[in-house]
Amino acid sequence: MALARLERGLAGSAPFGSPVPPRCRDRPCAVGVDEAGRGPVLGPMVYAICYCPLEDLETLKELGVADSKTLSEAERERRFALLEGAGAVLGWALQVLPPQHISASMQRRAKCNLNELSHDTDGLVQFAQSGVRVAELVVDTVGPAEPYAAKLRRRFPGVAVTVCPRADSSFAVVSAASICAKVARDLALKQWVFEEDLESIDRDYGSGYPNDPRTKQWLRRSLEPVFGFPRLVRFSLGNGAGAAAGGGVPVTWADEDPEGDPTPPSLLSYFARSPPQGPPQRPPHRFERRLRPLDEL
Repeated sequence: MALARLERGLAGSAPFGSPVPPRCRDRPCAVGVDEAGRGPVLGPMVYAICYCPLEDLETLKELGVADSKTLSEAERERRFALLEGAGAVLGWALQVLPPQHISASMQRRAKCNLNELSHDTDGLVQFAQSGVRVAELVVDTVGPAEPYAAKLRRRFPGVAVTVCPRADSSFAVVSAASICAKVARDLALKQWVFEEDLESIDRDYGSGYPNDPRTKQWLRRSLEPVFGFPRLVRFSLGNGAGAAAGGGVPVTWADEDPEGDPTPPSLLSYFARSPPQGPPQRPPHRFERRLRPLDEL
């Protein structure tokens, strides 16, 4: 099973997935796109696609796919196993965004929010196009639907594109993608490989959502006062990790502005022309040696 790759640690941001069925290489296919892990403070965000020939879309409905948020964990895993068993007519692929990548993108000077990160994952569809004959693309909306749909149409000319809210409950191929994404994220969280040298690994972190009491308690227990959180945590001042970080040691940066000078001069001010200071003063040796300017030879 391709998901076993997650048990050996995060797969990084490179797409991977199931083998492409021969039917999907020859026949026009529908591709559904969905994600899991947008709201948690712990773990990766996972984007998934599921694809099958247009003539086989009824097969997905017969498997009982549904929006993963409406299914229990046991039901999601059971239906993912059914998707795996139907590998002769459908396939799937994943792109895993590690938490440290999400944190770095959201904290850098030119900030990148989750919607922009989502738009960058259209490389997952390109990955599918390398072996799948993509005819239709259906995406659960991320931010405003129409601008994203226009971007996808430019990126994939000749492909019928649909971007709409609640596509994961309206289109079976997107429902299947949501199941793949959620099962993969849950597995990545359970099998997380801690890179930090921790004396004891505490995995009682709950669902990973900031409003989960177990997650809040785990964040407080796992905060190292100087070095912060393990890489499992997405650190942002706007999520639960920012609040839990209040128990850390205060840090004073050497390049911070002094309290008495809250508005330092602009860099350009150092290159501004100085105001005139009156006539230039002649050096003393010119007087001592009775030197004067030469007007003509």
